[in-house]
Amino acid sequence: MAETVREVPYYYITASNKPGEGAALAATLKEAGVSLLAVHAFPERRRVQVDIVPEDARAFTAAARKAKIKLSPRKKAFLVEGTDRTGALIPVLNKLADAGINITAITAIAAGRKRYGAIFWVNPKDQRRAKRALGA
Repeated sequence: MAETVREVPYYYITASNKPGEGAALAATLKEAGVSLLAVHAFPERRRVQVDIVPEDARAFTAAARKAKIKLSPRKKAFLVEGTDRTGALIPVLNKLADAGINITAITAIAAGRKRYGAIFWVNPKDQRRAKRALGA
């Protein structure tokens, strides 16, 4: 199976960098029936930034509003899914390289059953060109 690359909306929140914050956020979203495609979190000073890619952006933003979670404006990333094999991401990476587009951050993971996924970000000024280069 070939890779599927799609442009996805994401939002970020900043939270206290302490035990239980992520679990509380996940429980709030679960209670609201919100499904997530990806979550990427990293420390930023004494806080943590949590990038969230919801399956349904409207349901996610409504749940966040109801829970009084302050979201960033809607942003864009790319989500890749495909059959896992050695070097699976190389064709995707080469398309961006050939178009002169740099990836600002990426996370990839083997998902089992010969599947993998990745999420990556490019500079917002390169978003349209990346979308075209990837056929997303």
